[in-house]
Amino acid sequence: MRTLSLIALSLIFSSQIYAAGRTPPAQPNIILFVTDDHGLDALGCYGNPVIKTPNMDQLAADGVRFTRAYCTSASCAASRSVILTGKFGHATGSYGHVHDYHHFSTFDTVKSLPVLLAEAGYETARIGKYHVAPESVYLFNTVLKEDPRSTVAMAEKCEDVIDGSKPFFLYFCPDDPHRGHPFTPDPWDAPNSFGNRPEGYPGVTTVKYDPAKVLVPPFLPDTKECRAELAEYYQSISRIDQGLGKLQELLNKAGKTDNTIIIYISDNGIAFPGAKTTVYEPGIKLPCIVKDPRTDLKGAVNNSMVSWVDLTPTILDFAGVDFQASEFHGRSFLPILGKKDSKDWNTIYATHTFHEITMYYPMRVVRDGDMKLIWNIAYGLKYPFASDLWAASTWQSVYRNKGEYFGHRKVQDYLYRAEFEFYDLAKDPEESDNLALKPEYAKQLQAMKDKMKAFQTDTNDPWQIIWGNKSKMQGTGVNL
Repeated sequence: MRTLSLIALSLIFSSQIYAAGRTPPAQPNIILFVTDDHGLDALGCYGNPVIKTPNMDQLAADGVRFTRAYCTSASCAASRSVILTGKFGHATGSYGHVHDYHHFSTFDTVKSLPVLLAEAGYETARIGKYHVAPESVYLFNTVLKEDPRSTVAMAEKCEDVIDGSKPFFLYFCPDDPHRGHPFTPDPWDAPNSFGNRPEGYPGVTTVKYDPAKVLVPPFLPDTKECRAELAEYYQSISRIDQGLGKLQELLNKAGKTDNTIIIYISDNGIAFPGAKTTVYEPGIKLPCIVKDPRTDLKGAVNNSMVSWVDLTPTILDFAGVDFQASEFHGRSFLPILGKKDSKDWNTIYATHTFHEITMYYPMRVVRDGDMKLIWNIAYGLKYPFASDLWAASTWQSVYRNKGEYFGHRKVQDYLYRAEFEFYDLAKDPEESDNLALKPEYAKQLQAMKDKMKAFQTDTNDPWQIIWGNKSKMQGTGVNL
């Protein structure tokens, strides 16, 4: 059963944001819409005036838009394991990619969100990108098949689940806007397709963008190659948006709009160097829009720091499923959904170990208010590239021309990093001025290190052993 404090918080939540005289149904339908490599940079409702995302924008107008939402690992498989378990990947064995020779896998003792919801009477269904293992841990009642780039067709394939008699949990995961195959372009300076194709997709109106008009984030170089790739990225996102619109059409048709919660997130940031696979803000700070039509929240903005490790307990709370708070590393943000600011939601943690198995570069992060500490545990190594990011014309245009800078950051600083990076994001939002070696910040730095150590201990992080030069103990096989 839930602790008394959780029950009290839920009662406070109900009294604060549900309309007078309305009792929320015990088991609403829930759609968790997870895109692949969609950064905070490319949604109209988050301030991009160029990109066309009318359905995402309407979702925000009808619900709550979080401004400080974070994944815990800017890598697809590792991030998705956290989304579906409420636990950090370093504690579940989900260190990196599951497919092919990477072969990382969650411990079989873990109980995931779809299993918990199925036990509570939900029809659980998934479609599109899965990228977690083993299936026995991440088990869904129904697996739907469709081209994961064809977002409208994906939505149409979900109609029977939406029309069903049981409350449903739909895990809807397009491949967009992940980079498309082949990753290596020919010629080298051709933009990646981001899944776009000349013939388009069924039911989708192709929306093209002028490279001259896209917005180039400060961490990327303002080059012809980068702009061309951003235009393709935007086009892919507009396809996602139409799939979201089709899902909402089907909910209306089934008469279930008023009892279906929609949560829109991405697994990690944009697939460009400086974002995906890094723990810089563009890699981990992401869109999060929550629409609960049973509430009076419309067009609300929430500045609380929430994390993908909070999603499983939050969704269980939405579903009215009893759980013990101690079972998860995250906590339900349902009680503060309608609050603009919450003082005790001002800290997040991130943890990255692998992307591909050849990319060993463990990093740990704590952000407390505006202060952010990154621990590059393997700082002596050259920073590794994901295969798709290395081949990208955006990176190659700088690499081949021996450019000094990649965006606002020196190439040398991107490839070879300090052991500790310490930033004041209020003064330095681009994470350019490392305070770690400045004597006047020594006390703050130590406090952040202590907070990081406590986090690693609390979440059973194997890499906590590196503190205090204890790395010689690695591989001893000692069973403590």
